[in-house]
Amino acid sequence: MLAAALAAPPEPLTAVSLPPSPESLENRAVIVSGTYDLANQLGLKIQNWNGQAGIHLIAPLVLGDGDTAVLVDRGWIPDSEASIDRWAQFDETGPITVTGYVALSEGLPSRFGGQESIPDEPQKEWYRVDIPAIQAQMPYQLLPVYVVQSPPPNGDTAPPFHAERTIDLSDGPHLSYAIQWIFFALLLGGGYLVLVYKSLATGRRHVSV
Repeated sequence: MLAAALAAPPEPLTAVSLPPSPESLENRAVIVSGTYDLANQLGLKIQNWNGQAGIHLIAPLVLGDGDTAVLVDRGWIPDSEASIDRWAQFDETGPITVTGYVALSEGLPSRFGGQESIPDEPQKEWYRVDIPAIQAQMPYQLLPVYVVQSPPPNGDTAPPFHAERTIDLSDGPHLSYAIQWIFFALLLGGGYLVLVYKSLATGRRHVSV
């Protein structure tokens, strides 16, 4: 299913096109059109690009109805440009169409506070794209997923820089871990049987004496 989603052509993303379970859109290529609300743009802190520190610019893209927006990860900028008063040089104004892929909200698990992570006042800098928390400071309804913008066809020549979507479809380390634990279980089980056999043999010798 993941391979099929990665191979599928981009689909338009609107509030109407959302399925009942938006989580099913994760990693799916999409196209979304609207206008950036740069006054409500955010900075996603502590982001790395080829070993360099920086941030990602996260901007609400207001859709055609004017009442709905989707957060867009516009890409990485270096720490030297990360102060809020320098973001304007990266502004894109007017109607725009963004191609990217869908990512899910990064809220804290309930055991770490859940809804308590919503700040008391609006803030410009965030450590995660927590859509319900960010929603509290937006004047319109946010879609429950966000879009990570893809690089242009010829690649980036200047920031913001956009990373290619990378998904590991291999078994990863999990298969080797499973084999190791199966081996340990067999070894432990075999050792237990040997111990039981020796204990029974010792008992029979004592009875015969």
